Amino acid sequence: MGKESELWDIYDANKVKTGRTMKRNDWVLADDEYHLTVLGVVSRPDNTFLITKRKMDKSWAPGWWEVSGGAAMAGEESEDAVKREVLEETGIDVSNAEGGYRFTYHRENPGKGDNYFVDVYRFILDFDEKDVKAQEAETDGFMLATLDQIKEIAERGEFLHYDSIKAVFD
Repeated sequence: MGKESELWDIYDANKVKTGRTMKRNDWVLADDEYHLTVLGVVSRPDNTFLITKRKMDKSWAPGWWEVSGGAAMAGEESEDAVKREVLEETGIDVSNAEGGYRFTYHRENPGKGDNYFVDVYRFILDFDEKDVKAQEAETDGFMLATLDQIKEIAERGEFLHYDSIKAVFD
């Protein structure tokens, strides 16, 4: 299935599936409807974090650093979605990692048709840099960063979603 034909579940304000779906990036949601996205922070036992750099040709936040994530597909549970996104974007399989779901935040964009919940996960896994296969179509590489390095990037305003997810790094 091509990305253009992907379907996303529509949720109500209580994060319950309505039984209806929307086409990917087809911003037609009512103000009390949401879609679901996921973010997966991957850390090693030494407390370094796997972050990726967005390609410079991205229309939104080019060159910024981020953690793996994306939209949950219709019928896909949040945890399955985050594991799929981390694997697709980094080559790291977190299926047997420690950790898991940490919290959810949401964004309201009244009148824009794009309200969403974000389920945030943190996985702890002992992996080597050579295990990372950053998705070339999406990223300009990766870094194993300390919390201090992440905070520095965020202070420069170059870390996507940092203010919303910073609690996951503690």
